[in-house]
This record gives sequence, structure tokens and C-alpha cells, in this order.
Amino acid sequence: MLIGGACTPDGEALGSFLELAGQVGGPIVGITVASENPVESARLWRADFRAAGVQNIEFPRVKRTSDKLDRELAARIDDAGALFLGGGNQVKLVAELSGTRSEASMKALSERGGVICGTSAGAAALTALTMAGGEIDEEGNLVEQYLGPGFGLLDFETIVDTHFSKRRRLQRLFVVIAGNPQLMGLGIDEDTALIVRGHIGEVVGAGGVTFIDGRDSVRFDNADDLEKGRQLTLSHLRVGIVGTHYHLNLRERELEVLVQGEASPHRRTPPFVAAQGK
Repeated sequence: MLIGGACTPDGEALGSFLELAGQVGGPIVGITVASENPVESARLWRADFRAAGVQNIEFPRVKRTSDKLDRELAARIDDAGALFLGGGNQVKLVAELSGTRSEASMKALSERGGVICGTSAGAAALTALTMAGGEIDEEGNLVEQYLGPGFGLLDFETIVDTHFSKRRRLQRLFVVIAGNPQLMGLGIDEDTALIVRGHIGEVVGAGGVTFIDGRDSVRFDNADDLEKGRQLTLSHLRVGIVGTHYHLNLRERELEVLVQGEASPHRRTPPFVAAQGK
């Protein structure tokens, strides 16, 4: 499950995670090491989970340099039915867990059918490639774009951006896909989740998921010249939006209703076509 951040205790996004975790059974393990203050973040998340009626969640300490803490976290994940990755900095999250016993246990949990949910940075870290930066900071300076390894739990050559509509990140994702047209970008809105089962993702929650596909479609881009201060020039991308309770086929990079050949009940004939038919 990938949540676009800012999920609420009574929202459908977090509620769907808790429902799936309940079906699997077992305790839930939360990891907040992506946060600047993991202890405070864990405290706030405990309160949110309690408000949602959940008691069986624990937030173990995480420290890459401690072999003892790594063993303890790995053991907890081995006994868990679900894992929750909180927000913050996805680069920090991957750096803390990459190559550890805990990461191996996380991947084993996924393989045995457990539920893994990331919100904000936690969602961005679940793909093989993760992104950060590429935005204007509070002082008006452009933060350098970062692309680096993620956990690789979500395949299909995807890359995830979060808080998507709220923070107006369409341009940022355009730049990433222009430079890496083999990828499919997934921009997930706040309090919204993409629930992936196999190669099908269902959207639930308050917003939608934007998908951007550059594979076999980009005709021109100047992505290699952007570091010289030029603006992005690009033609063209496949862009779509998946609304609540619609499904995205990640393998085909298309709405599942179209992959299955189902006609959309809301598709209308353009007015000029209707006029021609008169």
C-alpha cells in the first residue's frame, strides 16, 4: 500500500491498511526512522492508531549502527502480519535499513503475503528507484534532484511522488520521467492510497493517483540540458488520473477497464462528431 501522506485516522486510506492488516492477523510494526524526530513521530502515530481503534502496533527503535537493535527489529517484523513506514525523508529511510537484517525481514514479509504500507516518504521508498529534491526550498533555491535506490518492493519500473496535488509536483515528476522515460511515475494525493495486489492497483481515499508514462511515447526532451538552467521542453507523455475505486494495471500502464475492453459509461461523443452525424 502506498499512501500519499497526510492520512487521517478516520480516512479510507489508513482504514484500508488496518482492514487488510486485520485480515492477515498478527501485530503491526511501525518504523518512523525517516522522520527528523523518530520518537516524536512514533508518539503521534500511536495516537492516530489508537484513535482508529488499533492497539497491536509497536514502534521499535531503529539505528543502523546497532546490531542489537537491527536483530530485534528483524525479529519483530518476522512475527508481524503488517508493516507501516512513516513519513519524513525517504533517502534517510533507505539509508538506515538498506542491507540490514530488518530489510531482509521486510522483504520476506512481503513475499509471504504480509501487508506493507508506506505513507509519504515510506511510500516513495517502496519502489526500486526513489526520488527527492527537484523543488524550490523556503529560501527560493532549487534543491538538486536526487534519484537513488529504494527497497524494490513495488516493481513494474515505477517511481512514486507523494503529496502530489497539494504540493503541485506534476512538473517535478515530468522532469524525472523525461530523463528516465522507461519509468512510470505515480503521483499520489494526500490521504489517498494505491493498494497493489499483483499487478493491479486500486485507488482509495480522498484524492486520486496520477500516472505518467514515458515509455515508447516521448518524441523530444531536453532533460540533459536542464542542469544548464534551461526550462523543460518535452513532447509527449501519456498522462492519466485514476479516481477512487478505479484500478490501474501497472503491467500495461493503463486503466484496467480499458485493458479488459470495458466501455466507460461516462464516455461521451465529442460535440463536433455529433454535429457531423446530423
